[in-house]
Amino acid sequence: MKEKIIGILGGMGPEATLYMFGRILANTPASKDQEHLRVIIDNNPKIPERLPAILGAGENPVPMMVESALSLKRAGVDFIVIPCVSAHFFLKELKQDINIPILSIVDKTAEYVKFAHPNIKTIGLLAAEGAIRGELFQDRFGREAIKVLLPEAADLQKLMAAIFRIKNTKAGLDRKIIKEELIEISYRLINRGAEGIVVGCTEVSIVVGPGDLKVPIFDVLTILARAAIEEAGIKPCGT
Repeated sequence: MKEKIIGILGGMGPEATLYMFGRILANTPASKDQEHLRVIIDNNPKIPERLPAILGAGENPVPMMVESALSLKRAGVDFIVIPCVSAHFFLKELKQDINIPILSIVDKTAEYVKFAHPNIKTIGLLAAEGAIRGELFQDRFGREAIKVLLPEAADLQKLMAAIFRIKNTKAGLDRKIIKEELIEISYRLINRGAEGIVVGCTEVSIVVGPGDLKVPIFDVLTILARAAIEEAGIKPCGT
């Protein structure tokens, strides 16, 4: 079977896009360059912020997302992945304007948790306010009869501050401290009954990963990367 070409609609944010590409490389079983998949990236950090648009008070990011998607299509990609969870709030609208498959990071995460850990009934969510306000994970996990625990108000403020500190490359912030704060928030979710933690923000994926908690961590960036590899026609590493 001919391998498919992966398109990454990126820039939301740029480092998460870089990590997405890195996860595709790390999870592809390749012994030489030619065994890797072809990946085309449109990294457009000029796409408007998603949270204000979700709240109805900001510029709609869809037109620029459509522009990037059409650019990827012209470049020859067979399908698209978007390494930004909040952007998936606009997925239905985006699909209306383009004719190319898009893998949903939310769907793939819910499917993976249900398949890999069928006994989990409650998960904690580390996600940006846009994804939480848009109820992306709450709705999708609800269809799998899995309850989603959200950070309490004070922790959500800390989580959002941490996300923007990760995005801030000018300040040279110590990410070990950011990671410790995120782990503290995670354990408060665990103490409330979370049997696993969904790292539902692609910036958080940069600093929190497997082995950081006593419960399973479901990193949406890695899950999407592995789903993209499989969609492209290769079995990911470890399968």
